[in-house]
Amino acid sequence: MARAPNIPARLVARARQGESEAQNLLLRRLEPVLRAFFFKRLGDVPEIDDLVQNTLLRVHTGLPDLKDDARLKAFAMKAALFELQDFYRGRYHGREQLFDPEQPPPVADDPGESEPRLDLEQALQALTPHARRILELRAYGYRYQEIARMLSTTEAAVKMQVKRAFEKMRQLLPGWSKKS
Repeated sequence: MARAPNIPARLVARARQGESEAQNLLLRRLEPVLRAFFFKRLGDVPEIDDLVQNTLLRVHTGLPDLKDDARLKAFAMKAALFELQDFYRGRYHGREQLFDPEQPPPVADDPGESEPRLDLEQALQALTPHARRILELRAYGYRYQEIARMLSTTEAAVKMQVKRAFEKMRQLLPGWSKKS
């Protein structure tokens, strides 16, 4: 494991006060320690960069909660442990499904068929830009909580937007009904 960086308590205090230069230096010094922590436990997996970045983000956002500047390393390692637990729980594997893959929405391949063709692009344009953005983020695999944090809203509001967007899509897209 990488040797613990010598981070003076006064640097931590400056970072906690919001000094961006101190925050950058602090996070740069923690990065190799966190990288070694994850490498030792997981080996050379592609997710290490994500794990390190997410841990650094946790440390950065949690700095105001740090009570003792001398305990920064313990604080950072606890954040790394939480990220590792998320990794083991599957946060970094696969994406949440937006629909049941066993029953995807029907699409008519031939425009001459009697069943109307689904025009997804046109239906998406009927949604608000905010709702389209949320659906796009869901399609990229982001979870409701992550989307809420990105858009500075609540998880419940994101879920409601998705529900309303799907209801509107069902109205606009013939043949796309609720799962039974």
